[in-house]
Amino acid sequence: MNGPRIEFLGDKALLLRWSDAPDAAPNRLVHATAQSLRKRAPAWLADLTPAFASLALHVDTARIGGPEPLAAARRDIEAWMADCAPGDAADAGRCVVIPVLYGGPAGPDLAEVAAHAGLSVEQAIARHAAGDYRVAMLGFAPGFPYLLGLDPALAMPRLPTPRQRVAAGSVGIGGAQAGIYPDAGPGGWRLIGRTPLRLFDAHRDPPSLLGPGDRVRFEAVDAAAFAALERGSR
Repeated sequence: MNGPRIEFLGDKALLLRWSDAPDAAPNRLVHATAQSLRKRAPAWLADLTPAFASLALHVDTARIGGPEPLAAARRDIEAWMADCAPGDAADAGRCVVIPVLYGGPAGPDLAEVAAHAGLSVEQAIARHAAGDYRVAMLGFAPGFPYLLGLDPALAMPRLPTPRQRVAAGSVGIGGAQAGIYPDAGPGGWRLIGRTPLRLFDAHRDPPSLLGPGDRVRFEAVDAAAFAALERGSR
């Protein structure tokens, strides 16, 4: 895969774009580049925002000076990328285990997802829990992880009409991606289970349980274990 296009993003940011599609290969390069840039820590770099196939670099233009500070930051990135190819991010990030109560009121769409895949409910749970997922990006709502790595057999279109309320912690499938709703609110993903863990807490440091580049494994739990974990997360 060729290097990214480097674009101006307003007057205080650059955008490194590898692709226009949310694929796993460019996403690995996004996180590898972000990791390398955090280590390099150029003085002008104020923040990083990883997405599926692009990486926004927020530039502190006061730290560069000159008539065109953003252009100077772009030249710096171009020179760095010409000399340094970021490594593979396959082992970057933490591995976080997410307990899930599958089916029933916690996962009202599980049976439909299983039928769509030609599987039993138990087989669908096993396939979902066996996946090795990676947080491609956070978006939609604070702390909402878009997860790559869903078994293709479980892929299913979003609901034609979104629900007005989805419970916090709901684990869903939207197309070829998996995700977890951090807070209660509307949503159109197929709900297959729920986790008792709090994905986002504004008073926690960091507030988001998961970060871009983290690996995620799902672990099936029964109702009693779910209730105990829910009490412990309050």
